[in-house]
Amino acid sequence: MIPVTRLNGKSFLLNAIYIEMIESFPDTTITLTNGRKFVVKESEGEVKQLILDFYKQVHLLGGQMLEGCEDGE
Repeated sequence: MIPVTRLNGKSFLLNAIYIEMIESFPDTTITLTNGRKFVVKESEGEVKQLILDFYKQVHLLGGQMLEGCEDGE
């Protein structure tokens, strides 16, 4: 789970495993695999880092794969 904040300031936890897409128009919009969308205060880059930290925490991906993602490869 990653902590994010709605535009009204209310914080909630979102299961990062179900995130399909993150877009900025200009607000950051997170789309889940079921089609549900959440608009959050965090930037696209912040959400990406939260997801990577979550994946590391639950050992979802190998360390080498995550390092490649962080370098932009």
